Amino acid sequence: MSGFSGCPGSRMLEFQKEDTPEGAAEVRIASQLRQWPIQLHLVSPAAPYFQGADVLLAADCAAFAMGNFHNEHLKGKGLAIACPKLDEGQEAYVAKIRALFEEARINTLTVLIMQVPCCQGLVALATEALRGSSRKVPVRYVVASLQGEVLQEDWL
Repeated sequence: MSGFSGCPGSRMLEFQKEDTPEGAAEVRIASQLRQWPIQLHLVSPAAPYFQGADVLLAADCAAFAMGNFHNEHLKGKGLAIACPKLDEGQEAYVAKIRALFEEARINTLTVLIMQVPCCQGLVALATEALRGSSRKVPVRYVVASLQGEVLQEDWL
Protein backbone atom coordinates (compact mmCIF):
# COMPACT_ATOMS: atom_id res chain seq x y z
CA MET A 1 0.00 0.00 0.00
CA SER A 2 1.72 3.14 -1.09
CA GLY A 3 1.36 6.28 0.93
CA PHE A 4 0.56 4.43 4.18
CA SER A 5 2.53 5.26 7.29
CA GLY A 6 2.15 4.28 10.91
CA CYS A 7 1.89 1.03 12.80
CA PRO A 8 1.79 -2.06 10.56
CA GLY A 9 -0.83 -3.47 12.93
CA SER A 10 -3.22 -0.71 11.81
CA ARG A 11 -2.79 -1.39 8.09
CA MET A 12 -6.01 -2.47 6.38
CA LEU A 13 -5.98 -6.03 5.08
CA GLU A 14 -8.73 -8.21 3.67
CA PHE A 15 -8.45 -11.99 3.76
CA GLN A 16 -10.10 -13.91 0.96
CA LYS A 17 -11.95 -16.94 2.31
CA GLU A 18 -14.23 -19.44 0.62
CA ASP A 19 -17.80 -19.45 1.85
CA THR A 20 -19.06 -22.56 3.60
CA PRO A 21 -20.87 -24.67 1.00
CA GLU A 22 -24.68 -24.65 1.04
CA GLY A 23 -26.03 -27.39 3.26
CA ALA A 24 -22.76 -27.97 5.13
CA ALA A 25 -23.37 -29.08 8.69
CA GLU A 26 -22.75 -26.41 11.31
CA VAL A 27 -21.05 -27.63 14.44
CA ARG A 28 -21.58 -25.76 17.68
CA ILE A 29 -18.36 -25.60 19.68
CA ALA A 30 -18.72 -25.19 23.43
CA SER A 31 -17.06 -22.24 25.10
CA GLN A 32 -14.11 -23.04 27.33
CA LEU A 33 -14.40 -19.76 29.25
CA ARG A 34 -14.34 -20.55 32.98
CA GLN A 35 -14.74 -17.11 34.56
CA TRP A 36 -15.82 -13.49 34.30
CA PRO A 37 -14.47 -10.79 34.11
CA ILE A 38 -11.63 -11.38 31.68
CA GLN A 39 -10.16 -7.89 31.06
CA LEU A 40 -6.82 -7.61 32.88
CA HIS A 41 -7.81 -4.33 34.59
CA LEU A 42 -10.87 -6.09 36.06
CA VAL A 43 -9.63 -9.55 37.05
CA SER A 44 -8.75 -10.26 40.67
CA PRO A 45 -5.70 -12.39 41.46
CA ALA A 46 -7.57 -13.39 44.64
CA ALA A 47 -10.32 -15.09 42.60
CA PRO A 48 -10.55 -18.83 43.25
CA TYR A 49 -10.23 -19.73 39.56
CA PHE A 50 -6.71 -18.25 39.45
CA GLN A 51 -5.36 -20.07 42.51
CA GLY A 52 -2.64 -22.49 41.37
CA ALA A 53 -4.04 -22.33 37.83
CA ASP A 54 -2.56 -22.30 34.39
CA VAL A 55 -3.37 -18.84 33.05
CA LEU A 56 -3.68 -17.47 29.52
CA LEU A 57 -2.94 -13.78 28.99
CA ALA A 58 -4.21 -13.10 25.49
CA ALA A 59 -4.11 -10.07 23.25
CA ASP A 60 -7.65 -8.82 22.67
CA CYS A 61 -7.54 -9.70 18.96
CA ALA A 62 -6.22 -13.25 19.34
CA ALA A 63 -9.53 -15.03 19.93
CA PHE A 64 -11.02 -13.42 16.83
CA ALA A 65 -8.12 -14.39 14.60
CA MET A 66 -7.79 -17.98 15.84
CA GLY A 67 -10.64 -20.21 14.75
CA ASN A 68 -10.05 -22.84 17.44
CA PHE A 69 -8.93 -20.45 20.19
CA HIS A 70 -11.13 -22.02 22.88
CA ASN A 71 -10.07 -25.64 22.43
CA GLU A 72 -6.43 -25.06 21.52
CA HIS A 73 -5.48 -22.24 23.90
CA LEU A 74 -8.16 -21.48 26.51
CA LYS A 75 -9.33 -24.94 27.60
CA GLY A 76 -8.49 -25.60 31.25
CA LYS A 77 -7.01 -22.14 31.87
CA GLY A 78 -7.94 -18.95 33.66
CA LEU A 79 -8.06 -16.01 31.26
CA ALA A 80 -7.05 -12.36 31.19
CA ILE A 81 -7.10 -10.22 28.05
CA ALA A 82 -5.36 -6.93 27.29
CA CYS A 83 -4.26 -4.68 24.45
CA PRO A 84 -0.78 -3.23 24.85
CA LYS A 85 -1.49 -0.60 22.20
CA LEU A 86 -4.87 0.77 23.27
CA ASP A 87 -5.23 0.07 26.99
CA GLU A 88 -4.27 2.81 29.44
CA GLY A 89 -2.72 2.25 32.86
CA GLN A 90 -0.30 -0.47 31.82
CA GLU A 91 1.84 0.03 34.92
CA ALA A 92 -1.12 -1.53 36.75
CA TYR A 93 -0.84 -4.51 34.38
CA VAL A 94 2.67 -5.30 35.62
CA ALA A 95 1.44 -5.23 39.23
CA LYS A 96 -1.56 -7.39 38.35
CA ILE A 97 0.55 -10.02 36.55
CA ARG A 98 3.04 -10.02 39.43
CA ALA A 99 0.10 -10.58 41.83
CA LEU A 100 -0.97 -13.57 39.71
CA PHE A 101 2.56 -14.97 40.16
CA GLU A 102 2.86 -14.23 43.87
CA GLU A 103 -0.63 -14.09 45.40
CA ALA A 104 -2.54 -16.50 43.16
CA ARG A 105 0.57 -18.66 42.89
CA ILE A 106 -0.36 -19.57 39.34
CA ASN A 107 1.24 -22.66 37.87
CA THR A 108 2.10 -21.29 34.40
CA LEU A 109 1.41 -18.21 32.28
CA THR A 110 0.94 -18.36 28.52
CA VAL A 111 1.06 -14.99 26.73
CA LEU A 112 -0.73 -15.21 23.37
CA ILE A 113 -0.05 -12.29 21.05
CA MET A 114 -0.57 -11.37 17.42
CA GLN A 115 2.36 -10.91 15.02
CA VAL A 116 1.98 -7.11 14.89
CA PRO A 117 4.77 -5.11 16.58
CA CYS A 118 2.53 -3.43 19.16
CA CYS A 119 1.55 -6.83 20.60
CA GLN A 120 5.14 -7.39 21.76
CA GLY A 121 4.28 -5.00 24.57
CA LEU A 122 2.22 -7.73 26.25
CA VAL A 123 5.25 -10.02 26.37
CA ALA A 124 7.31 -7.11 27.75
CA LEU A 125 4.75 -6.53 30.54
CA ALA A 126 4.83 -10.23 31.51
CA THR A 127 8.64 -10.23 31.42
CA GLU A 128 8.81 -7.16 33.65
CA ALA A 129 6.35 -8.72 36.11
CA LEU A 130 8.35 -11.95 36.17
CA ARG A 131 11.61 -10.07 36.82
CA GLY A 132 10.00 -8.29 39.78
CA SER A 133 8.39 -11.41 41.21
CA SER A 134 9.69 -13.44 44.11
CA ARG A 135 8.33 -16.58 42.37
CA LYS A 136 9.75 -17.82 39.11
CA VAL A 137 6.72 -19.05 37.17
CA PRO A 138 7.20 -20.70 33.77
CA VAL A 139 6.05 -18.19 31.12
CA ARG A 140 5.43 -19.29 27.56
CA TYR A 141 4.61 -16.99 24.67
CA VAL A 142 2.78 -17.82 21.47
CA VAL A 143 2.72 -15.57 18.39
CA ALA A 144 -0.23 -15.88 16.01
CA SER A 145 -0.46 -14.65 12.43
CA LEU A 146 -3.18 -12.26 11.38
CA GLN A 147 -5.06 -15.27 9.99
CA GLY A 148 -4.73 -17.23 13.23
CA GLU A 149 -1.88 -19.63 12.54
CA VAL A 150 0.73 -20.17 15.25
CA LEU A 151 3.99 -18.69 13.97
CA GLN A 152 6.17 -19.11 17.04
CA GLU A 153 6.12 -20.62 20.53
CA ASP A 154 8.84 -20.32 23.13
CA TRP A 155 9.53 -19.94 26.86
CA LEU A 156 10.79 -16.71 28.42
